[in-house]
Amino acid sequence: MDSGKQITFPLMMCVGAAVIGSLQFGYNTGVINAPQKTIEIFINETWQERYQEPITKNVLTAIWSITVSIFSVGGIFGSFSVGLFVNRFGRRNSMLLVNILVFISAALMGFSKMAGSWEMLIIGRFVVGLYSGLSTGFVPMYVGEVSPTSLRGALGTLHQLGIVVGILIAQVFGMDSIMGNRDLWPLLLSFIFIPAVVQCILLPLCPESPRFLLINKNEENKAKTVLKKLRGTTDVSADMQEMKEESRQMMREKKVTIPELFRSPLYRQPLLIAVILQLSQQLSGINAVFYYSTHIFEKAGVEQPVYATIGAGVVNTAFTVVSLFVVERAGRRSLHMLGLMGMAGSAVLLTIALALEGLKWMSYVSIVAVFAFVAFFEIGPGPIPWFIVAELFSQGPRPSAIAVAGFSNWTANFIVGMAFQYVHELCGPYVFIIFTVLLLLFFIFTYFKVPETKGRTFDEIAAGFRQTPATGGEKHTPEELNSLGADSQL
Repeated sequence: MDSGKQITFPLMMCVGAAVIGSLQFGYNTGVINAPQKTIEIFINETWQERYQEPITKNVLTAIWSITVSIFSVGGIFGSFSVGLFVNRFGRRNSMLLVNILVFISAALMGFSKMAGSWEMLIIGRFVVGLYSGLSTGFVPMYVGEVSPTSLRGALGTLHQLGIVVGILIAQVFGMDSIMGNRDLWPLLLSFIFIPAVVQCILLPLCPESPRFLLINKNEENKAKTVLKKLRGTTDVSADMQEMKEESRQMMREKKVTIPELFRSPLYRQPLLIAVILQLSQQLSGINAVFYYSTHIFEKAGVEQPVYATIGAGVVNTAFTVVSLFVVERAGRRSLHMLGLMGMAGSAVLLTIALALEGLKWMSYVSIVAVFAFVAFFEIGPGPIPWFIVAELFSQGPRPSAIAVAGFSNWTANFIVGMAFQYVHELCGPYVFIIFTVLLLLFFIFTYFKVPETKGRTFDEIAAGFRQTPATGGEKHTPEELNSLGADSQL
């Protein structure tokens, strides 16, 4: 079955077009940091014009915090709506459809300065958050379903690569000399319409997910044609067999709603793993490091801290590429643990360096610690949680599970975004101790609870959960057993 190892042009086209959604997510995450001062001046001037008095420090901080974090609120709503779209419109058409949100958002943010309205900016951030929340569900699902089993991990990592490249582009474009200045910041924020146009041109040229065609639509011939195109071979019987197996179980298995997902003891363990892995990504302190990096580099005496932050963005991207090549060889579980452990070590190093800021050479230690922290993040906790969720569940519960996992990720993202400033003021340089403790807890959980999914079909992974004693010997209905990929003889 060497065709499984083959990367064909149609497959790369599908993955490439889908990953534009990840790029948009990354871009909107990173874009808001650089022009902070410029946008605050705009808010102040607008306030002055409207109310004939300067804005107070507290109100400005509040408006700015809302502008930044409303993006995550949009993400929370978006991630929960994933299932509504993918089962009704299909995976590809959903990705195409939600670009409408990007155009609305780009118009709102792009014209906010002209209209003298910071409210438009906030609404625009919310709308693009909605889009990003949907994308973080659609992209890993579509990529996972078009990829052959042997390449699922490597191609799944491309979602994370899209995110970090988006962040890097936003950091570069956000420089004062490019678009992060008083005249061009509306263009910086509304630049997202360009990738959206590209995606609208490319997606219609890509096929629908063969899994969706066969299992949800029952269109076997179409699914077969799509598979032949994606695999670059006429013999797709092994793939079809795996999907039919899943389809047979789907016949017995009704769609699993989110409440059912929580109620059924059978999904408890995979759901717990999915949620904790998403939390391990957001509560690892990576956002804090990116948020704090400019400050760390300033303290370290770097002339242009913005370049050092972009340096961290480059390290981020480089190690995502490393992860891409390693994930199918080393396995998901071991890489995730290596990443968590490495980040915990880097966080301790960073705490020591920040606590002993007085020593000149310590500033260089803090730069090394930041780069190491970012590198270890991209080896494990960055890419793995996104695609492992799609691997832990079969077709029936998958959309609901991805929605719950996305919801946990965005909620944690929102909490870190809102709370970090206050916690940092309380703890000073020791704030990273909190993240070190969390990282060690996530490491222990991964060690004891997370199964290896490398090179296993969706069916085999699900079967593994049925054999674990965690179900406590409870009786399950045939529907439940089927939905975790049970034997089709039931």
